[in-house]
Amino acid sequence: MADSGKPSEAAPSALDALDHAILRLLARDPRAAWADVAGRLDVHERTVARRLDRLIGSGLVRFTAFLVPEYLGEGLVVELAVRCAPGKLHAVALALARRPDTRSVDVATGSPEVLAEVLVPGPEQLLTTVDGSIAGIPGVTDVHTAVVLRLLLTANDWDPYRQAPTPSRRRVAEGGALPEPLVVDELDRHLVALLERDARIPMARLARELCVSETTARRRLARLMDSHVLHLRLHAEPGVLGFPVEARFRLSVEHRALDMAVRRLARESDVRHLVITTGRANVLGYSSHRSAQDVHDFTTRVFAELDGVTGAEAALLLRSYKRAGVVVTGPGTGRTARA
Repeated sequence: MADSGKPSEAAPSALDALDHAILRLLARDPRAAWADVAGRLDVHERTVARRLDRLIGSGLVRFTAFLVPEYLGEGLVVELAVRCAPGKLHAVALALARRPDTRSVDVATGSPEVLAEVLVPGPEQLLTTVDGSIAGIPGVTDVHTAVVLRLLLTANDWDPYRQAPTPSRRRVAEGGALPEPLVVDELDRHLVALLERDARIPMARLARELCVSETTARRRLARLMDSHVLHLRLHAEPGVLGFPVEARFRLSVEHRALDMAVRRLARESDVRHLVITTGRANVLGYSSHRSAQDVHDFTTRVFAELDGVTGAEAALLLRSYKRAGVVVTGPGTGRTARA
């Protein structure tokens, strides 16, 4: 990936009402047939297909599919705050985004740090990664780590259209536990690998690639999609959907109040990612907003209602370099490139 740091060309035009109507339906059923979407919107099937082709071609939206390692107990997910020397933020962020073990890379207001999420097999590999290859990136002066202990909400649970909350968000908000994860075998992993390449692969071709019957393929896919371990969704940058301001917040919450705090945060539709981590600041979240004023309203209203909070800080994201394992190649363009 090449990125000179120069301003990119203008972002594609904003979505209109029909674009949003299509995305609203596909947000909850990303494999819905174009004919079904068209029928619900009273437009021609070709219109739906043409609209999605345009949005996907411009990089504004994309279909994604992956198994969630936190729910499967596979490896350690670690939040990094990588402090940089003056003038090195951009170069360090690019270097981190190119790494295959990073899932997200952002730069936010506050300290001169690059924020990244990395997946490693275990503690020994984390030590080697942090003290070795990441510490060796030119411009890195310090690395702070926080291991994710519990994943509560993901971007799959964020809905800009304010439809009914997902089952995961509802469980967290009500204080319930997520169901036990599925036992995922090699056939499941092969199926997900095919969905990663084409999330809307036709069932007949999916069965053919898996060397199973269509009935088996359909049953396997339904089983995975009904669980929380597979995230299959239509991804669009929050800014494209009318939420151009994103915030990252960290809270230090006393353990006696931790459960009630995360339940309260889960009830906020603006929160699109929420985890419990190691460290003094033990709650980390991301939220999406229509303006900086909305961020102020959110933090003053919600944080004030949380019991047991001994420290709170919020920062605005300035630029995302990587999202859900996909490198963002131009600020504000929505264009992506595989890491």
